[in-house]
Amino acid sequence: MTKADLIEEVSRLSSLTKKETELIINTVFDNITDALAKGDKVELRGFGSFRIRHRNSRKGRNPKTGDSVSVPEKRVPFFKVGKRLRELVNA
Repeated sequence: MTKADLIEEVSRLSSLTKKETELIINTVFDNITDALAKGDKVELRGFGSFRIRHRNSRKGRNPKTGDSVSVPEKRVPFFKVGKRLRELVNA
């Protein structure tokens, strides 16, 4: 399912127009993104939680040349599946 599919489905199931639905979905995604950028955890009970994980710097290898390269430390988004979603997927 793409974002456009999600907008279409939510609009179909509600009394909202596609434009109104798109605004709401974009606002939700923007708020999740902003919270993660600040280092906050976003928890959607039953669905899952988003948080930031820290990756230390490390030595890597350029696959094309085989040369050793330094990979800088970075923060990466991480999603942990909630219990209810996990149960529904495995049912």
